[in-house]
Amino acid sequence: MLQASEIQKRFTHLEQTIEKASQACHADATLPKELMDCVDQLDKKSEGAKKIMESKDENRMRQWIDDLEQVGDRAEQACQRATNVDAKVKSAVTSVHAELSDLKKQLH
Repeated sequence: MLQASEIQKRFTHLEQTIEKASQACHADATLPKELMDCVDQLDKKSEGAKKIMESKDENRMRQWIDDLEQVGDRAEQACQRATNVDAKVKSAVTSVHAELSDLKKQLH
C-alpha cells in the first residue's frame, strides 16, 4: 500500500492528467459524444479528490479510483472506436487510463 504522501502526489498528478485530457478533448469539436461524455465524467469526478484525500479513508480512496478507472476504460474504448481522433487527444486519454490503472493496482 502506498503511503499517504505518495497517494496525495499521485492524486494531484492524476487531476492534472485528467485536466489535460479534458482540455485536449474540448479543443476538438469533432470528437464523438461518447468520448466527450466520458472525459467530462472524469473531469467532474476528479474534482472530488481533495475531499477524498482529506477523509484519509482508504476504502473511499480505493472506491473513488475504481470508479474513475471504469470511466477511464470507457473513455479509452470510445477513443479506440472513434475515427480520425487527433494524436494529442488519444495520447491524453491513454495517459489518463494508464495512470488510473497503475494507481488502482497499487491501492489494491
